[in-house]
Amino acid sequence: MLRLGFPVIGVTDVPRAVAFWTAALDLVPTPEWESPTWRTLEHADGSGRALTLMLSESPAQAHPRIHLDLLVDTTTEQETEVERLIGLGAARAGWDLYPPDPDFVVLTDPDGNAFCVVDLSRAPSGSA
Repeated sequence: MLRLGFPVIGVTDVPRAVAFWTAALDLVPTPEWESPTWRTLEHADGSGRALTLMLSESPAQAHPRIHLDLLVDTTTEQETEVERLIGLGAARAGWDLYPPDPDFVVLTDPDGNAFCVVDLSRAPSGSA
């Protein structure tokens, strides 16, 4: 049976990406899934794999077709998490596609990969 695995993010510096994403999402590196060009991260509570980082020579896309949505429950939590992620090395994206009164903030990781922090209390459906 086919099953969905976990997202893979292309990065130019695997150790730097490991440091950012483990701190950002409370993940830990999975020792048995490690190489100089590939690193899998799992949930710190041992509940399973979450994200893979793969060495890539291609530049990050300005408007990627696939990206991560990181979810929070309130506007205050969104503001706090955005500032925390920026402190870890993320940056606000110069996003030109925001709708009026967006429920999300677009950031980029240290490699320039875009991701969103979504406030579920303001999301159109109330959940993702």
